[in-house]
Amino acid sequence: MNARFTPSRQEDLSLITGKGHFTADHNYPGMLHAYVIRSMHAHAHIKHLNLEAVRAYPGVRWVASAEDLKAMGAGNIVNPITAKGKGGEEQVLALMPILAEGTVRFVGQPIAVVFAVSALCAQDAAELAEIEFEVLEASVDPEQTTLPSAVQLHGNAPRNVSVHFASGDAEPVNAAFAKATFTSQLRVLSQRLMGVPMEPRAVVAIHDEVAGITTVHTPHQGILGMRNFLALASGATPESLRIDANDVGGSFGLRGGPYSEHAALVLAARHLGCAVSWVGSRSEIFLSDWHGRALILNGEIALDVEGHILAIRFKDRVDAGAYNCMMSTFIGTRNLSITMGGVYQIPALFMESEVVYTNTTPVSAYRGAGRPDIAYAIERLVDFAAHQHGFDPVALRRKNFIAESAFPYKTANGSTIDTCLSEKLLDRALAISHYATFEERRAQSLSQGKFRGIGLSTFLEASGAGTAPKDQAWGEFNANGNLYVYGVTGPSGQGHSTSFASIIEKALGWPADRVRYEAGKANQKLLGNGTGGSRSLYGAGSAILAMCHQMLETIKPHAAKTMGVDIAQVHFENGVWLANGSTTTTAQIIDALKNEDKTSLSALGEAISGATYPNGCHVAEVEIDPATGETHLIHYYAVDDLGQVISPQLVRGQVHGGVVQGWGQAFCEQVVYDSQGQLLTGSFMDYAMPRAGCVPHLTNETYEVRTQLNLLGSKGVGESGCTGSLPALANAVMSALRPYGINQMDMPFTAPKIWAALQKAKA
Repeated sequence: MNARFTPSRQEDLSLITGKGHFTADHNYPGMLHAYVIRSMHAHAHIKHLNLEAVRAYPGVRWVASAEDLKAMGAGNIVNPITAKGKGGEEQVLALMPILAEGTVRFVGQPIAVVFAVSALCAQDAAELAEIEFEVLEASVDPEQTTLPSAVQLHGNAPRNVSVHFASGDAEPVNAAFAKATFTSQLRVLSQRLMGVPMEPRAVVAIHDEVAGITTVHTPHQGILGMRNFLALASGATPESLRIDANDVGGSFGLRGGPYSEHAALVLAARHLGCAVSWVGSRSEIFLSDWHGRALILNGEIALDVEGHILAIRFKDRVDAGAYNCMMSTFIGTRNLSITMGGVYQIPALFMESEVVYTNTTPVSAYRGAGRPDIAYAIERLVDFAAHQHGFDPVALRRKNFIAESAFPYKTANGSTIDTCLSEKLLDRALAISHYATFEERRAQSLSQGKFRGIGLSTFLEASGAGTAPKDQAWGEFNANGNLYVYGVTGPSGQGHSTSFASIIEKALGWPADRVRYEAGKANQKLLGNGTGGSRSLYGAGSAILAMCHQMLETIKPHAAKTMGVDIAQVHFENGVWLANGSTTTTAQIIDALKNEDKTSLSALGEAISGATYPNGCHVAEVEIDPATGETHLIHYYAVDDLGQVISPQLVRGQVHGGVVQGWGQAFCEQVVYDSQGQLLTGSFMDYAMPRAGCVPHLTNETYEVRTQLNLLGSKGVGESGCTGSLPALANAVMSALRPYGINQMDMPFTAPKIWAALQKAKA
């Protein structure tokens, strides 16, 4: 390695030198390759399915149909969280079979799987499948799917509604609106998106007949979640599955659980007695990875004469796609309601949402999973109301912030927020963005024929509470003098090894470069949550901190022996051991043990960590060219309260990545179907992504307000950049367009859309 370059993250060296190891890199002797036969129709009955010619094709070893997998114990794709309706009624569930059973309900739904000696052989053989469809009318628009005229997707779901959920109390909200001086209403769309991780979804499975264990190599967000949900989908026991991933090229919520290919390959590996592999093409990923967002939020706000917010209510439409898969219910219920008051002290809140079915790819979690969407809707609504009724948007926000003295603050619909110093964050964001002199810059842009806008968002995010009862971490010193730490949450680009090593270095005084973190390699009996909801650092990290505290107790006698003093005289402070004026380090103590058995120094750390409430103030400044409609982001400013920051570098990376992902939704990304459910944005030729230079100048700062909700005092960071950027960017675009009669527009703010709106306004 070049001595002039030292990577600042533990994960970087192998990745930048081409030594990363991803799922598709696994290659076992005699491994078979799979190809999935998928539906070409959004809604159809399968009248006839003949796979005999496929089975007879040279090189094909097995062709699995729905009947084959069901006979082997296959279940359905998991829907782990349900919700009661607003009247207490049970949710109507439509679970997705591993392979289609008689009816297909979205383009790309798996029908059969071909296993052959090569991927190309399997694909060629699949062309011989004889499938006769009875094509049915498709229901694609979530706003039209509940109409009496819409086709019914599932017999048990009248009006194509899965659940009609409510949170809060409608009566005081209605009373507040009745007495309000000002009211505003705004409908916003958080459009359907694709996650498009760099590493396409892939599965490699191999079964050990003697041990009775099937090893599954696949990108995932947590060993236990993938294992337990895959057990339900495949019919295997959790104990008979081993989940493995070395490197993961992105997840964004899409990889929290199994897809059809996972269950099919587990069963195939057991049936065929050899390793089997499926690596999705980019086209397949566009069709079949869970989509994100797909939310319509109708908000209303009531204000008194001075601008105090009296009430907010939302009526939302949540597109689940064709089936209830993974987190769609959770998104449309808990996550849209938990922070629906934002950072404001609001006496009355009420929301209701309908989770509905359409003939589209199922929807699940995507960076923030509903929380960026409700923050976007709130901040657009507040901004819209301020301009509609003549309030200054900064002053209106400031007037309604939850007072510092009110924390812990319980919202009108039952969430308890521990702390949120919005006014301090706002003041800092206004200062670094030079907000006060914006009109001068607007005038300068106008003199050059450009429209300039500035937008801000003061937002609140709720990180994941987790589903496991606690997080655990196990640490042990090996013979080579390295500390190995084991957990169940695996990284997908966030830098777990680096951040966990930083915690250990500070808490244990052990060099970070001598820490090795592995997810599940040595011990899958640990409990814990996966990486989701921005909780990995403070959840697993708190368990690691507890592990360090345990280790300090086991090392203390050795410290006393090394220093030649009584154990009562030894204490640990600021990373070193102290006694009678002399010092030593943990590394010196462990190294002195040399080849001695270090088993007694091993420790298990445990921690219970619930949701946290990261919050911030973001400001975006944009310039629009009215001749083309193109928007340029001039500068972006982010001031975030993320609790105690463990790794400033990783925080910057997470905030920057989240802001860029938000820019993608704001300006270019959108999944589009035609009226028959055919995907029109099925490749990068049609689905635009953020590119180099889209966010040329980003300034971000942190304002550390330590939380008492976990041992580390940290809050989630992974979704803050995305949560703050959507409303900040949208408000900036509206600021630029408002002088020309345009007060509302839905994302993405593409150049043709803006140009057309300006032409219409001009006419």
